[in-house]
Amino acid sequence: MSILMVTGMEGARNCAAVVGTQLGKEVQVAEGRKAALAALRRREFAAVVVDETIAECDPAAAEAIWACAGLAIPLQINFALSGAARLIREIRSALHRREREQSLARQAATVAIETELKTTVAGLLLQSQLALSQGEVPAPVADRLRVVADLAGSLRQQLSLTAQPQRETAG
Repeated sequence: MSILMVTGMEGARNCAAVVGTQLGKEVQVAEGRKAALAALRRREFAAVVVDETIAECDPAAAEAIWACAGLAIPLQINFALSGAARLIREIRSALHRREREQSLARQAATVAIETELKTTVAGLLLQSQLALSQGEVPAPVADRLRVVADLAGSLRQQLSLTAQPQRETAG
């Protein structure tokens, strides 16, 4: 994913080239609100960096840009006071922070799904075993309940085995 820099500063394209080289990403420059909104309609960006002077002079433009930025990381930096090195540090830091947040979100989702599956499998196993323990179950139904219990037990074991390597790598 590329980066969008929104600035009217002279030399912005040179700065964008340096940032792109250092970060290994394509950097596109938009000189104002209209160009930024057009770029945001055409594609998605990893980060949108808006020059603080644009945001202060035209707050409505900045709000429109943020509204159209989608999942891009919003950054507001004073290009006149910041050199390319600081710009690179800020963008790199924001991208790393986003990667960590996404990783943590994936881990949390994995744990939630795993917990839900284990609960469902335990319920299936318990209910099929309870149904089998009642003596008046017809033979064909009992056979099907045993199959359900076996499948639930097998799935439970597989879930336990896949959860162990994740805990070992997390620890």
